[in-house]
Amino acid sequence: MRFGLFGSAQAQRGGVDVDSSQGFKDFVEYNVEAEGLGYHSTFVVEHHFTGFGQVSASLNLLTWVAARTSTLRLGTAVIVLPWHNPVLLAEQAATIDLMSNGRLEFGVGKGYRHNEFAGFCIPVQEADERFEEGLALVLKSWTSEQRFSHHGKYWHFENIVVEPPTAQKPHPPIWMAAGNPDSIRRVAERGFGLMLDQFAALETIIERFNLFKAEVEKRGRSFDPMTVAVARAFYVAKDAADKANAVERRLAATRRMTTLAQSPAGDNKSSMVSFADTREASEQSALFGMPDEIADKLERLQRAGIAHILLNGPGLRDQLRRFARDVMPAFAAPAKIRAAG
Repeated sequence: MRFGLFGSAQAQRGGVDVDSSQGFKDFVEYNVEAEGLGYHSTFVVEHHFTGFGQVSASLNLLTWVAARTSTLRLGTAVIVLPWHNPVLLAEQAATIDLMSNGRLEFGVGKGYRHNEFAGFCIPVQEADERFEEGLALVLKSWTSEQRFSHHGKYWHFENIVVEPPTAQKPHPPIWMAAGNPDSIRRVAERGFGLMLDQFAALETIIERFNLFKAEVEKRGRSFDPMTVAVARAFYVAKDAADKANAVERRLAATRRMTTLAQSPAGDNKSSMVSFADTREASEQSALFGMPDEIADKLERLQRAGIAHILLNGPGLRDQLRRFARDVMPAFAAPAKIRAAG
Protein backbone atom coordinates (compact mmCIF):
# COMPACT_ATOMS: atom_id res chain seq x y z
CA MET A 1 0.00 0.00 0.00
CA ARG A 2 1.03 3.60 -0.62
CA PHE A 3 0.20 6.24 1.97
CA GLY A 4 -0.13 9.94 1.36
CA LEU A 5 -1.70 12.83 3.24
CA PHE A 6 -4.92 14.69 2.65
CA GLY A 7 -6.13 17.80 4.38
CA SER A 8 -5.82 21.40 5.20
CA ALA A 9 -4.07 24.10 7.16
CA GLN A 10 -5.67 26.88 9.15
CA ALA A 11 -4.80 30.53 9.53
CA GLN A 12 -6.15 31.56 12.92
CA ARG A 13 -7.86 34.92 13.00
CA GLY A 14 -7.22 37.29 15.89
CA GLY A 15 -5.66 40.50 17.11
CA VAL A 16 -2.14 41.81 17.01
CA ASP A 17 -0.92 39.07 19.37
CA VAL A 18 -2.04 36.25 17.02
CA ASP A 19 0.36 34.97 14.35
CA SER A 20 -2.08 34.01 11.61
CA SER A 21 0.71 32.40 9.63
CA GLN A 22 1.59 29.83 12.31
CA GLY A 23 -0.95 27.26 11.14
CA PHE A 24 0.50 27.38 7.64
CA LYS A 25 4.07 27.16 8.95
CA ASP A 26 3.14 24.16 11.09
CA PHE A 27 1.56 22.52 8.04
CA VAL A 28 4.75 22.94 6.03
CA GLU A 29 6.84 21.35 8.81
CA TYR A 30 4.26 18.55 9.09
CA ASN A 31 4.81 17.73 5.43
CA VAL A 32 8.59 17.97 5.68
CA GLU A 33 8.53 15.37 8.43
CA ALA A 34 6.04 13.23 6.50
CA GLU A 35 8.45 13.00 3.57
CA GLY A 36 11.19 11.82 5.90
CA LEU A 37 8.88 9.18 7.37
CA GLY A 38 8.11 7.68 3.99
CA TYR A 39 4.77 9.22 3.07
CA HIS A 40 4.36 9.51 -0.67
CA SER A 41 2.23 12.61 -1.26
CA THR A 42 0.26 15.47 0.21
CA PHE A 43 -3.09 16.59 -1.19
CA VAL A 44 -4.37 19.99 -0.06
CA VAL A 45 -8.02 21.06 -0.03
CA GLU A 46 -9.45 24.39 -1.16
CA HIS A 47 -12.12 26.13 0.92
CA HIS A 48 -13.35 29.68 1.37
CA PHE A 49 -15.34 31.83 3.78
CA THR A 50 -15.32 29.35 6.67
CA GLY A 51 -14.65 31.77 9.50
CA PHE A 52 -12.08 29.37 10.92
CA GLY A 53 -9.32 29.86 8.38
CA GLN A 54 -9.27 26.75 6.20
CA VAL A 55 -6.67 27.04 3.46
CA SER A 56 -8.01 28.96 0.48
CA ALA A 57 -4.91 29.40 -1.71
CA SER A 58 -3.88 25.76 -2.21
CA LEU A 59 -1.25 26.36 -4.88
CA ASN A 60 0.44 29.08 -2.85
CA LEU A 61 0.75 26.78 0.15
CA LEU A 62 1.98 23.90 -2.00
CA THR A 63 4.72 26.17 -3.34
CA TRP A 64 6.12 26.44 0.19
CA VAL A 65 5.87 22.67 0.66
CA ALA A 66 7.58 22.11 -2.70
CA ALA A 67 10.49 24.34 -1.72
CA ARG A 68 11.08 22.39 1.50
CA THR A 69 10.77 18.86 0.07
CA SER A 70 12.28 16.88 -2.77
CA THR A 71 10.23 13.70 -3.33
CA LEU A 72 6.78 14.38 -1.87
CA ARG A 73 4.10 14.49 -4.57
CA LEU A 74 2.15 17.77 -4.42
CA GLY A 75 -1.58 17.39 -4.89
CA THR A 76 -4.73 19.46 -4.90
CA ALA A 77 -7.85 17.81 -3.54
CA VAL A 78 -9.47 19.57 -5.06
CA ILE A 79 -9.24 22.90 -6.84
CA VAL A 80 -12.82 23.92 -7.57
CA LEU A 81 -12.74 24.94 -11.22
CA PRO A 82 -16.02 26.93 -11.33
CA TRP A 83 -14.42 29.63 -9.15
CA HIS A 84 -11.16 30.10 -11.09
CA ASN A 85 -9.97 31.82 -14.23
CA PRO A 86 -8.76 28.64 -16.01
CA VAL A 87 -5.88 30.26 -17.90
CA LEU A 88 -4.45 31.95 -14.81
CA LEU A 89 -4.88 28.65 -12.94
CA ALA A 90 -3.05 26.74 -15.70
CA GLU A 91 -0.15 29.19 -15.47
CA GLN A 92 0.09 28.95 -11.68
CA ALA A 93 -0.13 25.15 -11.63
CA ALA A 94 2.45 24.81 -14.42
CA THR A 95 4.84 27.00 -12.44
CA ILE A 96 4.65 24.67 -9.43
CA ASP A 97 5.10 21.61 -11.63
CA LEU A 98 8.14 23.16 -13.30
CA MET A 99 9.80 24.38 -10.09
CA SER A 100 9.16 21.11 -8.22
CA ASN A 101 10.69 19.00 -11.01
CA GLY A 102 7.38 17.47 -12.03
CA ARG A 103 5.73 16.65 -8.71
CA LEU A 104 2.29 18.19 -9.19
CA GLU A 105 -0.87 16.05 -8.96
CA PHE A 106 -3.77 18.19 -10.21
CA GLY A 107 -7.04 17.31 -8.51
CA VAL A 108 -10.13 19.19 -9.67
CA GLY A 109 -13.79 19.23 -8.73
CA LYS A 110 -17.08 21.08 -9.07
CA GLY A 111 -17.52 22.09 -5.43
CA TYR A 112 -20.25 21.12 -2.99
CA ARG A 113 -20.46 23.75 -0.21
CA HIS A 114 -23.39 26.11 -0.52
CA ASN A 115 -21.70 28.94 1.40
CA GLU A 116 -18.82 29.06 -1.08
CA PHE A 117 -20.99 29.38 -4.20
CA ALA A 118 -23.11 31.96 -2.39
CA GLY A 119 -20.02 33.89 -1.33
CA PHE A 120 -18.66 34.02 -4.88
CA CYS A 121 -22.14 34.94 -6.18
CA ILE A 122 -21.96 32.01 -8.57
CA PRO A 123 -25.17 29.96 -8.93
CA VAL A 124 -24.48 26.36 -7.99
CA GLN A 125 -26.61 25.41 -11.00
CA GLU A 126 -23.76 26.67 -13.21
CA ALA A 127 -21.17 24.40 -11.58
CA ASP A 128 -21.27 21.64 -14.20
CA GLU A 129 -20.95 23.95 -17.22
CA ARG A 130 -18.27 26.08 -15.58
CA PHE A 131 -16.33 22.96 -14.64
CA GLU A 132 -16.41 21.53 -18.17
CA GLU A 133 -15.39 24.77 -19.85
CA GLY A 134 -12.67 25.43 -17.27
CA LEU A 135 -11.18 21.93 -17.49
CA ALA A 136 -11.06 22.02 -21.28
CA LEU A 137 -9.23 25.35 -21.13
CA VAL A 138 -6.69 24.18 -18.55
CA LEU A 139 -5.86 21.13 -20.67
CA LYS A 140 -5.62 23.17 -23.86
CA SER A 141 -3.41 25.71 -22.10
CA TRP A 142 -1.00 22.94 -21.12
CA THR A 143 -0.90 21.09 -24.41
CA SER A 144 -1.19 23.75 -27.12
CA GLU A 145 2.12 24.82 -28.62
CA GLN A 146 0.39 27.44 -30.75
CA ARG A 147 -1.52 30.55 -29.84
CA PHE A 148 -5.26 30.07 -29.57
CA SER A 149 -8.45 31.98 -28.91
CA HIS A 150 -11.49 30.88 -26.96
CA HIS A 151 -14.97 32.38 -26.80
CA GLY A 152 -17.21 30.29 -24.58
CA LYS A 153 -20.18 30.78 -22.31
CA TYR A 154 -18.16 31.93 -19.30
CA TRP A 155 -14.63 32.69 -20.57
CA HIS A 156 -13.10 34.64 -23.43
CA PHE A 157 -9.43 34.71 -24.45
CA GLU A 158 -7.88 36.13 -27.59
CA ASN A 159 -4.63 35.03 -29.26
CA ILE A 160 -2.92 33.59 -26.18
CA VAL A 161 -0.09 31.16 -25.57
CA VAL A 162 0.07 29.93 -22.00
CA GLU A 163 3.40 29.99 -20.20
CA PRO A 164 5.33 28.39 -18.59
CA PRO A 165 5.17 24.83 -19.90
CA THR A 166 4.59 22.01 -17.45
CA ALA A 167 7.45 19.68 -16.53
CA GLN A 168 5.27 16.57 -16.88
CA LYS A 169 4.12 15.73 -20.39
CA PRO A 170 1.60 16.06 -21.81
CA HIS A 171 0.50 17.53 -18.44
CA PRO A 172 0.44 16.67 -14.73
CA PRO A 173 -1.79 13.75 -13.67
CA ILE A 174 -5.43 14.80 -13.37
CA TRP A 175 -7.60 13.61 -10.48
CA MET A 176 -11.32 14.02 -10.01
CA ALA A 177 -13.41 13.52 -6.92
CA ALA A 178 -16.56 11.49 -7.57
CA GLY A 179 -19.08 9.50 -5.56
CA ASN A 180 -22.19 8.64 -7.56
CA PRO A 181 -21.98 5.94 -10.26
CA ASP A 182 -22.48 8.27 -13.25
CA SER A 183 -19.72 10.59 -12.04
CA ILE A 184 -17.36 7.64 -11.52
CA ARG A 185 -18.06 6.42 -15.06
CA ARG A 186 -17.20 9.86 -16.43
CA VAL A 187 -13.87 9.89 -14.60
CA ALA A 188 -13.03 6.50 -16.12
CA GLU A 189 -14.05 7.74 -19.57
CA ARG A 190 -11.74 10.74 -19.28
CA GLY A 191 -8.81 8.56 -18.23
CA PHE A 192 -8.23 10.50 -14.99
CA GLY A 193 -7.47 9.29 -11.48
CA LEU A 194 -10.39 8.87 -9.07
CA MET A 195 -10.49 10.35 -5.58
CA LEU A 196 -12.93 8.74 -3.14
CA ASP A 197 -14.05 10.69 -0.11
CA GLN A 198 -13.15 10.09 3.51
CA PHE A 199 -16.70 9.70 4.84
CA ALA A 200 -18.28 6.84 2.87
CA ALA A 201 -18.52 3.40 4.50
CA LEU A 202 -15.89 0.80 3.65
CA GLU A 203 -18.46 -1.27 1.73
CA THR A 204 -19.44 1.78 -0.32
CA ILE A 205 -15.81 2.62 -1.06
CA ILE A 206 -15.18 -0.93 -2.28
CA GLU A 207 -18.27 -0.79 -4.51
CA ARG A 208 -17.08 2.50 -6.04
CA PHE A 209 -13.57 1.11 -6.54
CA ASN A 210 -14.92 -1.99 -8.31
CA LEU A 211 -17.16 0.12 -10.55
CA PHE A 212 -14.26 2.34 -11.58
CA LYS A 213 -12.03 -0.69 -12.26
CA ALA A 214 -14.73 -2.28 -14.41
CA GLU A 215 -15.32 0.95 -16.34
CA VAL A 216 -11.60 1.40 -17.04
CA GLU A 217 -11.23 -2.18 -18.28
CA LYS A 218 -14.45 -1.93 -20.31
CA ARG A 219 -12.71 0.79 -22.31
CA GLY A 220 -9.80 -1.51 -23.14
CA ARG A 221 -7.29 0.00 -20.72
CA SER A 222 -5.31 -1.84 -18.08
CA PHE A 223 -6.29 -0.86 -14.54
CA ASP A 224 -3.72 0.49 -12.10
CA PRO A 225 -4.90 0.47 -8.45
CA MET A 226 -2.75 3.54 -7.79
CA THR A 227 -5.14 5.58 -9.94
CA VAL A 228 -7.74 5.37 -7.16
CA ALA A 229 -6.95 7.39 -4.04
CA VAL A 230 -9.11 6.63 -1.01
CA ALA A 231 -9.18 9.34 1.63
CA ARG A 232 -9.60 8.20 5.24
CA ALA A 233 -9.45 10.11 8.48
CA PHE A 234 -6.95 8.58 10.89
CA TYR A 235 -6.07 8.74 14.55
CA VAL A 236 -3.76 6.26 16.30
CA ALA A 237 -5.27 6.06 19.78
CA LYS A 238 -3.54 5.22 23.05
CA ASP A 239 -6.60 3.45 24.47
CA ALA A 240 -10.39 3.24 24.15
CA ALA A 241 -10.99 6.52 25.95
CA ASP A 242 -8.52 8.35 23.72
CA LYS A 243 -10.29 6.91 20.65
CA ALA A 244 -13.73 7.95 21.97
CA ASN A 245 -12.55 11.51 22.54
CA ALA A 246 -11.08 11.64 19.04
CA VAL A 247 -14.37 10.43 17.55
CA GLU A 248 -16.30 13.17 19.36
CA ARG A 249 -13.87 15.84 18.14
CA ARG A 250 -14.24 14.59 14.59
CA LEU A 251 -18.04 14.57 14.80
CA ALA A 252 -18.00 18.19 15.91
CA ALA A 253 -15.71 19.14 13.02
CA THR A 254 -17.76 17.31 10.38
CA ARG A 255 -20.99 18.85 11.65
CA ARG A 256 -19.39 22.26 11.27
CA MET A 257 -18.47 21.35 7.71
CA THR A 258 -21.92 20.05 6.78
CA THR A 259 -23.52 23.23 8.13
CA LEU A 260 -21.42 25.26 5.69
CA ALA A 261 -22.16 22.85 2.86
CA GLN A 262 -25.91 22.62 3.24
CA SER A 263 -28.22 24.96 1.35
CA PRO A 264 -30.94 26.92 3.17
CA ALA A 265 -33.52 24.56 1.67
CA GLY A 266 -31.61 21.53 2.93
CA ASP A 267 -31.46 20.01 -0.55
CA ASN A 268 -27.71 19.51 -0.98
CA LYS A 269 -27.49 15.84 -2.02
CA SER A 270 -23.71 15.67 -2.37
CA SER A 271 -22.35 12.27 -1.38
CA MET A 272 -19.88 14.10 0.85
CA VAL A 273 -22.69 15.69 2.83
CA SER A 274 -24.84 12.56 3.00
CA PHE A 275 -22.16 10.52 4.77
CA ALA A 276 -20.22 13.12 6.73
CA ASP A 277 -22.55 13.98 9.61
CA THR A 278 -22.81 10.46 11.01
CA ARG A 279 -21.18 8.55 13.81
CA GLU A 280 -20.43 5.78 11.30
CA ALA A 281 -18.24 8.16 9.30
CA SER A 282 -16.28 9.11 12.41
CA GLU A 283 -16.11 5.72 14.10
CA GLN A 284 -16.44 2.92 11.56
CA SER A 285 -15.19 4.31 8.25
CA ALA A 286 -12.38 6.40 9.70
CA LEU A 287 -9.08 4.75 10.65
CA PHE A 288 -9.48 5.50 14.34
CA GLY A 289 -8.26 3.22 17.11
CA MET A 290 -5.34 1.16 18.26
CA PRO A 291 -2.87 0.05 15.55
CA ASP A 292 -4.50 -3.39 15.22
CA GLU A 293 -7.95 -1.84 14.76
CA ILE A 294 -6.62 0.41 12.03
CA ALA A 295 -4.81 -2.49 10.37
CA ASP A 296 -8.03 -4.53 10.28
CA LYS A 297 -9.77 -1.81 8.27
CA LEU A 298 -6.81 -1.40 5.95
CA GLU A 299 -6.76 -5.16 5.36
CA ARG A 300 -10.37 -5.07 4.21
CA LEU A 301 -9.48 -2.38 1.69
CA GLN A 302 -6.34 -4.17 0.60
CA ARG A 303 -8.17 -7.46 0.05
CA ALA A 304 -10.49 -5.56 -2.31
CA GLY A 305 -7.48 -4.39 -4.32
CA ILE A 306 -7.27 -0.87 -2.92
CA ALA A 307 -3.66 0.22 -2.56
CA HIS A 308 -3.58 4.03 -2.40
CA ILE A 309 -4.66 5.69 0.87
CA LEU A 310 -4.69 9.42 1.67
CA LEU A 311 -4.72 10.07 5.41
CA ASN A 312 -6.57 13.01 6.89
CA GLY A 313 -5.30 13.57 10.41
CA PRO A 314 -5.46 16.15 13.16
CA GLY A 315 -2.22 17.76 11.97
CA LEU A 316 -0.18 16.38 14.86
CA ARG A 317 3.32 15.25 14.02
CA ASP A 318 3.16 12.65 16.79
CA GLN A 319 0.28 11.04 14.87
CA LEU A 320 2.38 10.95 11.69
CA ARG A 321 5.14 9.17 13.60
CA ARG A 322 2.84 6.68 15.32
CA PHE A 323 1.14 5.69 12.06
CA ALA A 324 4.50 5.37 10.28
CA ARG A 325 5.94 3.29 13.12
CA ASP A 326 2.96 1.15 14.20
CA VAL A 327 0.84 0.70 11.05
CA MET A 328 2.72 1.37 7.81
CA PRO A 329 5.39 -1.37 8.07
CA ALA A 330 2.78 -4.15 7.88
CA PHE A 331 1.57 -2.79 4.54
CA ALA A 332 4.90 -1.87 3.00
CA ALA A 333 4.94 -4.77 0.53
CA PRO A 334 2.42 -3.89 -2.24
CA ALA A 335 1.16 -7.43 -2.76
CA LYS A 336 1.17 -8.61 0.83
CA ILE A 337 -2.00 -8.97 2.86
CA ARG A 338 -1.31 -9.46 6.56
CA ALA A 339 -4.35 -11.61 7.25
CA ALA A 340 -3.33 -14.05 4.55
CA GLY A 341 0.26 -14.25 5.75
